[in-house]
Amino acid sequence: MNRERMELNIMEKKNDERGRDNKAFESEEQDQIYVDVDSASEVADNAQKKTEQQNKSLLENKMEAIQGFLADHRGQIRLFIHLVLAAGFIAIVIAACVLNFHRALGLLVISLVTVFFLVWDWMMEHYGNWVWEELHPIRDLLSRNWFWIRWVIYVLVLVALVCWLALDTAQLGTRQLVSFFGLLLFIFLMLLFSKHPFRWPWQTLFCGIGLQYVFGLLILRTTFGFGALAWLGKQAETFMSFTDAGSKFVFGNNYTDHFFVFQVMPILVFLSSVISILYYIGFMQWLISKIGLVMQVTMGTSPVESMAAAGNIFLGHTDSPLLIRPYISGLTLSEIHAVMTGGFASISGTILGAFISFGVDAAHLLTASLLSAPASLAIAKTFWPETETPNVTINDHGLKMDKGESKNVLEAASQGASCAVGLVANIAVNLISFLALLAFFDAVLSWLGGMLDCPELSFTLICSYVFMPLSFMMGISWEDCFIVAELIGIKTFLNEFVAYQKLSELIKRRKAGGPEYVNNVKQYISVHSETIATYALCGFSNFAALGMSVGALSALAPERRSDISTCGLRALISGSVSCFMTACIAGMLYIPDLQCPHFLSTEFSNNNVTISNQLVTCCTLLYDSVTVFEPWNMTIGEEFSQSSLQGCCTVTPPTHFNCTSVL
Repeated sequence: MNRERMELNIMEKKNDERGRDNKAFESEEQDQIYVDVDSASEVADNAQKKTEQQNKSLLENKMEAIQGFLADHRGQIRLFIHLVLAAGFIAIVIAACVLNFHRALGLLVISLVTVFFLVWDWMMEHYGNWVWEELHPIRDLLSRNWFWIRWVIYVLVLVALVCWLALDTAQLGTRQLVSFFGLLLFIFLMLLFSKHPFRWPWQTLFCGIGLQYVFGLLILRTTFGFGALAWLGKQAETFMSFTDAGSKFVFGNNYTDHFFVFQVMPILVFLSSVISILYYIGFMQWLISKIGLVMQVTMGTSPVESMAAAGNIFLGHTDSPLLIRPYISGLTLSEIHAVMTGGFASISGTILGAFISFGVDAAHLLTASLLSAPASLAIAKTFWPETETPNVTINDHGLKMDKGESKNVLEAASQGASCAVGLVANIAVNLISFLALLAFFDAVLSWLGGMLDCPELSFTLICSYVFMPLSFMMGISWEDCFIVAELIGIKTFLNEFVAYQKLSELIKRRKAGGPEYVNNVKQYISVHSETIATYALCGFSNFAALGMSVGALSALAPERRSDISTCGLRALISGSVSCFMTACIAGMLYIPDLQCPHFLSTEFSNNNVTISNQLVTCCTLLYDSVTVFEPWNMTIGEEFSQSSLQGCCTVTPPTHFNCTSVL
């Protein structure tokens, strides 16, 4: 029995081995079949490719050869194209100068500036490190004695400033002294209420104010600087006038009947599209980096806060942080405060275009945007000094700025215009809301004031008394202080759009030549006061912008939301003071073109002559132009008339000659 079982087991094992051998043999046969099929398909594909290659035409083979050649020599071809375009542009500039040099002067200046910066960038890229190393002995010498050199420079600059003020005051009067002492008072208040007293960065403060003063002096006191800025302002107005073509096509020929909606708002769309294109091609990043580098080197600020301050000259307070998006999470509290202050102390390029369309002087708006950048850093670092070690210590070449997501120029233009839709809607609804709230608030205050026999009580009246000391500190004449104080209050508690709209109304009344007072109410302010107000209002420093700025920065760095909120209110104050300091610089340096001969002849032709600050100033200029040879023999210069001299003698008699001979 056992033997039978053993034989059966042996037979079953043999059968299993035979089955496995059969399966292995069948698998090998299938693999061989698959290999044969694959080999056959590869042979067929190769044969098909050879057939297609043989069937290609001669033209296709030539095109492939040309494409390969272009790919191999792409760099040389690009250089050749650039050289040809440059040669053509140079030929155009030379031809334009030969035909009419005066007409082509602007093109020539732009071309020379462009060539200078291109050559400068090329030299810094190839030889910058070598030059830096070669200057090592000089750098060591300066670093060893920098403490004394710095304070000697500070003292020399201070002495020069005092001498200049003394000479300028002797020539033009004492008005600019008020602006100068106002500037000192604003700085003292920032030092007094600083977050960390006695940790003040003197280099940042002095150099920031110095940059403001130097830029203002070059622009407002030199013939070339003021002429260049006036030319730039006219070009900006001409450039924005191209918006009318699109507005006329979309809204019809009567689009000017609704000035704000159909003429001002389209400017925002147009400028937003242009800035987006400049951003795409890299020009905005290049320009911002150069301006930021100047402030970084001179003021000793960090690269990130310097770039943000430079970006605020052209971008809005919610857009400029996008330039430094990768670094926001690592900023110190002082740097966050400086970034927010820069946004509150300036306006964007698109909003600036809207203010120009209101009738505000374009040259002063451009100057205010430029001067506020160093002022914002100086005040921000004074009001909240740096007590931490900055985490971001990269240099200018290592700072990577966001370049946007556009793939080409057309997409950049379209994206810029689309982004402006939200801006336009936001401005429109906020203006409707704020003006309605202002009217309601005025009505409530008037009702409450009527119970106390003061029905003229209003929000603007309260602002005129609250902010009057600030406007006087900036150099505003006494009779205009309350009006400018109203504008500052409206800008702070509502927004800058409403303030500039009311300022434009004052400018239009002055240019219309109407009476200065109606029922003892001043209808407009002087040119000097208009100019200072233009600088003081040029910023996003209001409570609505505070909420927008905190929200925008918190979205970019959610983990720093608490720190951003902590810096908000101090940054708002710093931004406002930066604008006021810029206004003080303008009050010190700007000399208005009063057109006194025309003003005096118009003023004394009226039956009722009102003694105003402008009248006294023009009469003083008239007296300075008088040359007395004998008590009864004198000459009048500078296109003034005898009737104007008689009128001035009646209103404000001179001190250095007798008016009886004139009367």
